[in-house]
Amino acid sequence: MKEPEINRNRLVEDFIRLVKIDSLTRSERLMALALRKDLQELGVEAIEDDAGQKIGSSCGNIIGVLAGTKKNARPIFFAAHMDRVTPGEGINPQVKDGMITSDGTTILAADDVAGMVSILEALRVLREQKIPHGEVGVLFTISEEGGLHGAKNLDLSILPGEMGYVLDSGGEVGTIVVQAPSQVSLRAAFHGKAAHAGVNPEAGINALQAAATAVARMKLGRIDPETTANIGIFWAGNATNIICEEAELKGEARSLDAGKLEKQVDHMREQLEKAAEEFKATVEVTLTESYTTYHLTADDPVVALAVQACEKLGLAPTLQSTGGGSDANVLNKRGRPTVVLGMGYENAHSKEERIAVDQLAKGAQLALSIIMEA
Repeated sequence: MKEPEINRNRLVEDFIRLVKIDSLTRSERLMALALRKDLQELGVEAIEDDAGQKIGSSCGNIIGVLAGTKKNARPIFFAAHMDRVTPGEGINPQVKDGMITSDGTTILAADDVAGMVSILEALRVLREQKIPHGEVGVLFTISEEGGLHGAKNLDLSILPGEMGYVLDSGGEVGTIVVQAPSQVSLRAAFHGKAAHAGVNPEAGINALQAAATAVARMKLGRIDPETTANIGIFWAGNATNIICEEAELKGEARSLDAGKLEKQVDHMREQLEKAAEEFKATVEVTLTESYTTYHLTADDPVVALAVQACEKLGLAPTLQSTGGGSDANVLNKRGRPTVVLGMGYENAHSKEERIAVDQLAKGAQLALSIIMEA
């Protein structure tokens, strides 16, 4: 039987409509209102949860359920996030030669509008063509870019589906992300002693120098094929004629291997403490688990279904690991087997972000195929 086709023109129009809605992290209210209206028009019962109240966002997650019309189908869910990184306000999308870009002054926000419109288009085709299907859950999360806080604060009891698909990755459609790392966030606050830098610098303790020495001694970047580490934020001082009394830095470590992650974090903490002792400063180190690893295989039903749907469309499924975290990390930890699907966008989080219309269409087609094969 020929696969039902999505409406490419409508899909592109939907994409353009949603990227024009400002939706920075913790300011997703306008996007939530638009998506909830879209779902309700499709006959999807949609609610907003209280996750936003817990994290100080302008709205909560949007959760919907499309009742099944086919017996014995596996209940599944799809997820995408509503927020975007900066500069992500006032986006002016351009469509030229089959490619969608911004006007070069902002990101495009295909990450993750591509995921949202793919879900909506799949549901529209189901409705229009009266295609039998099982129960389908829909989750549009807040604050994914800000630390996966929407997924972390989701009341999982109201999300239907025994397994799910997060439509939120670069890579061509057909990419199935089956493994992602754990991440530990690190914050270090150095405390020294202020003194006049020109008159009596010997009386001071330079917190900035201690912090900089610690960072210089750390192994950072690509540690091994499974592990990375980075110091990305550094604050210190307020005048050139004062020995710096306070310094603070923030960083992270990630790994697909729990033992390697622990070793890297211990190394970073050791350098911080040694440098503080050397310069007679003190340091407070705070470690926070941001998310934990997951690893699924071709034998897991959630993966097998995605592979089956890809093959039905003539796509070559590719199982991959990633160095990034997503809502799938949280959902897997909370007991819902979930993979991330490639949406075909490129150069995410930059003004060069773009997506081919063909890839956008394939993403929606794959979501539809998964529903039909469930």
